[in-house]
Amino acid sequence: MSSEEPTDSSSADGEPPVTDGGTESDSGVDAPATGGFDQKATNTVDPEIPDDSILRGRNVVKEYETGDQIVRALKGIGFGIAPGDFVAVVGPSGSGKSTLLNLLGLLDVPTRGEVTLEGTDVAEFDDAERTSRRKEVIGFVFQSFYLIPTLTAVENVEMPRMLDRTPKQTRQRATELLERVGLGDRLDHYPDELSGGQKQRVAIARSLINDPELLLADEPTGNLDRDTGDQILDLFDELREEEGVAVVTVTHDDYVAEAADRVVNLIDGELRESGDHAHHGDSDGQHENTASDTTTDGGGPK
Repeated sequence: MSSEEPTDSSSADGEPPVTDGGTESDSGVDAPATGGFDQKATNTVDPEIPDDSILRGRNVVKEYETGDQIVRALKGIGFGIAPGDFVAVVGPSGSGKSTLLNLLGLLDVPTRGEVTLEGTDVAEFDDAERTSRRKEVIGFVFQSFYLIPTLTAVENVEMPRMLDRTPKQTRQRATELLERVGLGDRLDHYPDELSGGQKQRVAIARSLINDPELLLADEPTGNLDRDTGDQILDLFDELREEEGVAVVTVTHDDYVAEAADRVVNLIDGELRESGDHAHHGDSDGQHENTASDTTTDGGGPK
């Protein structure tokens, strides 16, 4: 891995000034944390980073040009995500969460530093290779579900494999996944016949159709009530324990963060570890998610 520390782009003659909208650290940042994320300045890789990390990042800087300025969205962060991890990334709007999610999902590459997927620098992939590896290794879960309204539940789950020309195997796998998430009796229901929680479970089943090693969940309980959110978090726990799937969620919800093994705060492009948290079943339940789940019996929205 590269050990080069990030440099301030504003120091180069003729380069646009660097801005981030917040306070910028003067020190380079270089090291993953213990199996998770880190922001500490150091010159060595943490020896406790698991050798089997799915994704690793070292000294990751991401910058964007906007007019005559360069915006530094990420300031030299490090991370390592191992099988079975559950990491929650929290932070205010504009802190770099979407940028980080794009890098973790192989939708973008860093300006400087290194992100490796199972030991290979993602910058070495061309577009086709990145697309192929993303499909094989990473599943995505979104707050708004993004189900296709004209397709049934089982057809939505099949979508990522529609071009694989294995319709029989794909249908079998999609059916098995829907049964696993408790929707075996909703295979032929359309999205408008499902509750919010049921839609999210369809979306999770879809994210698992290619047997990924990592799930990236963007506000996975944001549109759900507390009880339904509990079911989704329980499902994440099952996937981690039984299949070793790692989960990284970006969330504004303290309740979801409390369910994670580890919470990191992303502020002005820098990560700050928040420590370990108990399983959500051990929480005192003080946090309330006020979003409502519409129907629970498969009928239309109320």
